[in-house]
Order: sequence, then structure tokens, then C-alpha cells
Amino acid sequence: MPDIFEITLLSLQVSALATIVSLLIGLPLGTWLALGEFRGRAFILSIVNTGMALPPVVVGLVVAMTLWRSGPLGDFRLIYTPWAIIIAQTVIAAPVVTGLTAAALASLDPRLSLQLLGLGASRGQMVWTLWREARLPLLAALMAGFGSVISEVGASMMVGGNIRGQTRVLTTAIVLETSKGEFERALALSALLLAITYLINLALTWVQQKGARR
Repeated sequence: MPDIFEITLLSLQVSALATIVSLLIGLPLGTWLALGEFRGRAFILSIVNTGMALPPVVVGLVVAMTLWRSGPLGDFRLIYTPWAIIIAQTVIAAPVVTGLTAAALASLDPRLSLQLLGLGASRGQMVWTLWREARLPLLAALMAGFGSVISEVGASMMVGGNIRGQTRVLTTAIVLETSKGEFERALALSALLLAITYLINLALTWVQQKGARR
């Protein structure tokens, strides 16, 4: 396929950006859920945990209805653009990052935050220290968030439309080639996707293991 580089680059761009946005949402939200004590906390956590298992096609349907011309965000004309895929993938990854962040921080010794505050640390300094203490499981949350979007196909197909040169990513290209009976191309694209996913996770695992030895 002559446009394989373009497809691969777009896949990495949308998945990386969706993962970053999910981290910006999930890290503070998960921290708030782990450290906060308020009415309804268990209910919110149950929603987040349910969101971790959201079917991508359901996410794609909801996002598509929201971005469609007659939808509440239709005036932005984001449907069938890379931004629509990023939005859908963020909805998929954000609960994963949030839930794993909350679990990582909740597993720390609760006396640690009290000790930090007792030593005069501000709340921001206390949170930063807790993040450093939980950096390995937090990195695992990042890896899980990225893994949930780089391999996603249902939502990307629904909101992106699999348009050549615009919204076609590796997963949707694999589906297209399979539907055409081009199994060799589909297998080649699958191998490329697996290789990219492996290399990225290998790099993140190396960072994680390096941090574990400190």
C-alpha cells in the first residue's frame, strides 16, 4: 500500500494525543477519587470502573450522534475528521487511566499523606510526592490507556469513516483489506501494528523497570 506511512503516522498521532488528553483528565480525577472523602465517592468510582469496560462501538455511536450535524456539537463539523477519532479514543482511555490511577494511589499507605502534611508540605507537594511513590503503577496506567486506543477499531470506524488520506488508521485499514479479501495486506498491516505496539510498550516497560531499581 503506497499510503502505509501516512496511515501509520496518523494512527500514532491520534492515539498519542488521545492518550495524553486521557492522562490530563485521568491523573487528577483519579487522584481526587483516591484521596478525597465525600458523599457519592463510591458511586463515581463505580461509574469509572464501568467505563473501563465500555464497548468501543457504543462509544463510537454516542460520539457520532454528538458530533453529527444535527447533534449538539454538529456546528464544529468534527465528524469524519481525525479530531472525532481522538475524542472517541479519549472517552475510551480516560476511564482506564482514571480507574488505575485511583487504585494505584489508594494502595499507598494512608499514613504517608498525613506525614507529609504534618511535615509542612502543601497539598500540591503532597500529591506530587504520592505520584512519585506510585510512579510505577501510574506508568502501567499510561500503558493500559495507550493500549486501549492504539488497537481500537469500532469507534474509529464509526466517527472517522475510514476515509483514505484523512481518517484511515491502521486498525480500520486492516478491516478494509480483510473485507476486500486482501488477506496478505491485512496480515502485513496487523504485523506492523503489533510491532509498533510492542516497541512502544517495550520502551515504557524499560522506563518502568529502570524506575523500579531506583
